[in-house]
Amino acid sequence: MNFLKRLFGITESKDTGKPNKDPDLSKFTPEQKLPIDEMFTKNFTKNGGKFLYCEDENELQQSYQEILKENDWIEDEVYCYSKSLQKRFKIADSMIENSKNATCFISTCEYLIANTGALLVTSNQIGEKKLNELPYNFIILATTSQLLETIGEGLQLIKQKNKKRIPSNITTLKNFKVEKNGQEDFMTYGSPCKNLYLLLLEDL
Repeated sequence: MNFLKRLFGITESKDTGKPNKDPDLSKFTPEQKLPIDEMFTKNFTKNGGKFLYCEDENELQQSYQEILKENDWIEDEVYCYSKSLQKRFKIADSMIENSKNATCFISTCEYLIANTGALLVTSNQIGEKKLNELPYNFIILATTSQLLETIGEGLQLIKQKNKKRIPSNITTLKNFKVEKNGQEDFMTYGSPCKNLYLLLLEDL
């Protein structure tokens, strides 16, 4: 699968090829519900996000390097809150500086929310920083098992997994689109715009 296909999340179809709606049904018949992965893909890209689908760790590492090369970020400082990601992507300590000087923020997320195309994050990923205190460019690693339909499901699972101490700073990333004039879409006013790449690793 080439880079452009992975950049736009294009994969070979695993279904029978049938459309979501039977052409013989009345136009007034409600359309069948999209599978959760298709729902997320549609809404995430509509929000302006870019993602690369990765079938395994080798593709993940390749995609990460391609993002850095494509944007000329290889020698730039990054901000990475996660020690495991620092090790996984072999990020040297000298490249990890404070969030103000960094070109890019590299992180995971809690869940991917299909019905809004948003990413749910908490203090586990961003500490106590506000989104506007983080770099404009984001690279987020997530897995297909993190896909959920609604934010309510995500909040419930966070509470279940963290009964002793629920993480703070729970928020969503969902504004990845800047208008041609350089201004953010007024419909997302109040939600900081980020140039976001999602590395989506298959784990199901």
